[in-house]
Formats: sequence, C-alpha cells, structure tokens
Amino acid sequence: MSWHVLLDFRLVPSPEPAVLIEALVVRYGSKVAVDGLSLALPSGAVSAVLGPNGAGKTSTVECCEGYRKAAAGRVRVLGLDPGTDGAALRPQVGVMLQEGGVAPASTAAGALRAMASFYRDPLPVAPLLERLGLSGLGRTPFRRMSGGEKQRVKLAVAVIGRPALVFLDEPTAGLDPQARHAVWDLVRQLREDGVTVVLTTHLMDEAERLADVVAIVDEGRLVVSGSPQQLTSDSAQSLRFQAPPRLDTESLATALPTGTRVVEGPAGSYRVDGDIGPALLAAVTAWCAAHDVMATSLSSGSRSLEDVFLELTGRELRP
Repeated sequence: MSWHVLLDFRLVPSPEPAVLIEALVVRYGSKVAVDGLSLALPSGAVSAVLGPNGAGKTSTVECCEGYRKAAAGRVRVLGLDPGTDGAALRPQVGVMLQEGGVAPASTAAGALRAMASFYRDPLPVAPLLERLGLSGLGRTPFRRMSGGEKQRVKLAVAVIGRPALVFLDEPTAGLDPQARHAVWDLVRQLREDGVTVVLTTHLMDEAERLADVVAIVDEGRLVVSGSPQQLTSDSAQSLRFQAPPRLDTESLATALPTGTRVVEGPAGSYRVDGDIGPALLAAVTAWCAAHDVMATSLSSGSRSLEDVFLELTGRELRP
C-alpha cells in the first residue's frame, strides 16, 4: 500500500483562512506573552510559525488548539472558536505536542489503536507504523523509546484521525537524517492531500524547505509573514566565506565600500552584506591576503531564512 493511498485525505482547501487570529492577547500574571497578535494562515498549506524562545508562539498555538484561554482577541480555527466549539473542532484537528500526549506504558501500536478508536474513519494502524519506521518497536513502552522514536509516535498519533488541520510542534527534534526526511515526506503528502499543517520549529532549513507561509513572531507580536521566497528575495545579496574564527571584522568592513556589513556566525563562518560584485570580491580577498588569512568556500547569493530571522529578532541568547 502506497503512502498516498494510505492517507487519501483528498480535501478541498477553503478560500477562507484555516487559522485566523485577531488582536490576540495572552497573559501569565503580569507578564504579557502575546501582545495583540494578528495572523491569517491559509487552508491547505504548510505554515511555519517561527520565533526565539519566549516570543509567544507556543502560547499562540495553544490558544488555537483550545488548550489555553486568551485574555483578549479572537481566534478561529476552521471557522470555529477553539474555546467554545471544541466538540465540533476536535475531530477535525490533530495535535503533536512537544511534551506528553502518549501514555508512558503504551506501545506504539497500542497508542495508535487507542487514539484511532475515537475517530469514525481513522488511518490503518499497521501501514502507518511501517511508514514511520515504528513496526519494529513491538512491546517497547513509550517511556523506554529513544527521543526520535517518541517523536515519530507522537506524529502518528496526530494524523491517525485523518485531520483537516494538524499542529506539529518541533516534529523533527531529535531525529536522525533518515527519519527527518521521512517526516518531511509525510508533511508534503499532507499538503498534497489538502490538509492544513501549522508547524512550529527552530530549524530554519526545515521551514525553508516545507513551508508555503512563514510567520516570524517576537515579543508577542507578528514581525513579518510571507513565503520563504518573499522573505529572502527582498533581502540584499551576500558573500559568504570560511576562515579562522574571530577575524577583525571591523577592519575588514572599513576596507570595503561604505554601507557594507561583515558578520561572523557561527565561529569561522563570515557573511558580507552589501552591493555584491567583482569589486567587493576583490576587496575581500585583498584584505585576506594582506592579513595572511586563507578564505575558503566563497559563495554569493541571497540571504537565507535564518539570516532574515536573526536580523529581525536579534542574535542575543534568550532564556
């Protein structure tokens, strides 16, 4: 049985947003976690909600899932209020939590059978286990599974009921490359079948590969939203190279045309932003030669989604 036949959602995306958030406010005591956030996520697409720690993205998604009550504002998921229309909404929504969601003593098959019993037309358990590489776990209880195995079980639990919309919280955390690509394939297949996917992740390459829409949230507010191509194509070109860590980037910047910026991060990886052309490339290599620096892996192009994210939210560490 193919994975496409296994899913077979064949949903028709709605012209209305699958998730509509208007002036949302969430407070924890005197702390404002979400501060008037408004956002519309399209039906039948993969939307990635990004933000640094403490940005308010988890609180926002929890309001959409019906797990948290807002202090103010309006949330609609598939046209329904998660707070008052939970009975009508729950059969249509799958949720993959970052923590919990599966009984510690449950096996993978047991957890899926238990969850499938709540739905009218669930996915078949055995093929779903096989597709996510979980068939070999046998009697292994959830508490004894590896981190990656737990992630895949929680993902299977989220989609077993054939949801019209699924929330995935860090779905590939702790996965090896093979398992990660298997999850990506599943997300793409969900989208092809018309399922709306709302993804929260700290992996910028994951968002860039999977998402039709990226929303960056910081300090409880929406900073920017758009497709990965829109967010990166409007940014300036950059030149990248590798060299020994902790070069004097201020000295390099003074040797380059006015308005050019030099950034190191991570250590030993350098990005030069500005009017990229032969003259700038020559100036960079001349500075390196004059300072006995061997620069390697020189490349030019638009900034990545990670570059845009760091520019908009800052580079300082968050608690």
